[in-house]
Amino acid sequence: MSEEYDLVTIGAGSGGVRASRWTAANYGKKVACIELPFGFVSSDSVGGAGGTCVIRGCVPKKLLVYGSAFQDDFQDAVGFGWGSQNPGLDWKKLIEKKSAEVQRLNATYGKILAGAGVEHIEGRGKLIDAHTVEVTTADGSKKTLKSKEVLIATGGSAVKLDIPGAEHGITSDHALALEEFPEKEIVILGGGYIAVEFAGIFNGMGAKTHLVYRQPTPLRGFDHECRDQVAENLAKRGVNIHPRCNPVKIEKRGEGDLLFTLKDHEGKESTINCALVMFATGRKPNIANLGLEDVGVKMKSNGAIEVDEHSRTNVPGVWAIGDVTDRINLTPVALMEGMAFSKTAFGDEPTVPDHKDVASAVFSQPPLGTVGLSEEDAIATLSGPIDVYVAKFKPMK
Repeated sequence: MSEEYDLVTIGAGSGGVRASRWTAANYGKKVACIELPFGFVSSDSVGGAGGTCVIRGCVPKKLLVYGSAFQDDFQDAVGFGWGSQNPGLDWKKLIEKKSAEVQRLNATYGKILAGAGVEHIEGRGKLIDAHTVEVTTADGSKKTLKSKEVLIATGGSAVKLDIPGAEHGITSDHALALEEFPEKEIVILGGGYIAVEFAGIFNGMGAKTHLVYRQPTPLRGFDHECRDQVAENLAKRGVNIHPRCNPVKIEKRGEGDLLFTLKDHEGKESTINCALVMFATGRKPNIANLGLEDVGVKMKSNGAIEVDEHSRTNVPGVWAIGDVTDRINLTPVALMEGMAFSKTAFGDEPTVPDHKDVASAVFSQPPLGTVGLSEEDAIATLSGPIDVYVAKFKPMK
């Protein structure tokens, strides 16, 4: 026997929780929100309320960014009359504190759903048709939910490059849950914001860090002067940057002993003996085992769910928001899309989420913030000449 709902949401990340609780609390609708069991490292069977941002993204990453910045503070303090003794890093304690905070927030998200009147169901949700969702719980039992509307908000997950020995590498999920701090060198693959941020984290914690990326400068899509400055800052802080290089293979020689091979733009190969190779080479939409193909939901070539401006799929009654749609993969955007969906589907207030001029930040050291058009975008999209002004300031300390 199936239960009847106004909305069933698959995915309890930022967007899914916002849409679910707004619909239940503000419009008095019967809502269920389905999410996989909690875990620090995501998989086809592990998730958790709060999603990527809370469990294995923004929150834990920023805690590590903050922790890695103290090395500079200790060094600066000497010039202001403080003693020169560095207290040293207790990595295990840092990870324990990080994990405790993540678990607290995971529980808080469950309470937020309950407080709004949303039924929080732990398990895997799968579409049977446009108005039917089958839930499989951890013990293998199944139940069927009927709903007027179904919202897919399953987010995305990190991917590894297809190179020999990729199984010996880790992703950002694993990096945020390392039990031991690597004693040997660390190699980070990628030039995006995740790669740049983790290069700063590990370097700040005292590890000899290598950053390997294919472009001449990191952070493709950002303003070129900002990219140049970030690369300069990384090098000044002691990160070994390897621009215009491609990964070739990873060989395991022993526990915590890897040999990483890379190739530069001229085809010359070199190796790095390291403890860890971290892939920060992109993310993919989480669409596996959702039944989307069986229902006929259209997807883009990269697997993202195709939606219109109101987050509707091509199948009436099925909607999608957040990273699984691969529009702008940021937490505030998912929140905005969740709110807009709820107003459109249940509030008799059709609302289009505004994806124009979305601000973003890179938690590099120092951090980078941007909003609006880059110089390159302005030249490409605006008619007539543009004026560009640049100012650089050095900190007082």
